[in-house]
Amino acid sequence: MSLSNWFAAALVLVGVGGVALTSVWAGEPEGTRVERGRFLVTAMGCNDCHTPLALGPNGPAPDMTRLLSGHPEGLVMPTAPTLPEGPWGVVASHTLTAWNGPWGTSFTANLTPDEETGLGKWTEDEFVATLKTGRHLGRGRQILPPMPWQNAAQVPDEDLRAMFAYLRTIPAVKNHVPQPLPPASVR
Repeated sequence: MSLSNWFAAALVLVGVGGVALTSVWAGEPEGTRVERGRFLVTAMGCNDCHTPLALGPNGPAPDMTRLLSGHPEGLVMPTAPTLPEGPWGVVASHTLTAWNGPWGTSFTANLTPDEETGLGKWTEDEFVATLKTGRHLGRGRQILPPMPWQNAAQVPDEDLRAMFAYLRTIPAVKNHVPQPLPPASVR
């Protein structure tokens, strides 16, 4: 099988798998909605950036005591290093919660249901609108890289609502995340 035929077959299988996955969850009771949300948050890799890494005996690992709490407020970042030349163009903190690139510096958000610092006061519609538009609360500032909101925008609303339902069930973590910083050339 040629590489292009193999790639086309793989895309069909991924598409069929996505349809099968969607049909498994369709019409399930509310409790299962939360489980579907947990599955989607995990499968979509939200922990990769929104759960800080901590150094453990086996190297960096997600700090599950700060599950989805975003950039740690106690980790004050110095000015980002000068961006490398050529095809390199991004630097990240050792926690993978602060990112710097041509857009400036972004910090991963607190997705826990904390009323003051997380999604606790958000509505389900605001969460869906944020991921569909790439704007904070669906109408505010632009969501910055590396957040793949363009990918999340392709997720059906029902699945985004399930993700929000799951996020409402995790432990609230009070964690003030800094606001994004503009590029150094603008500061």
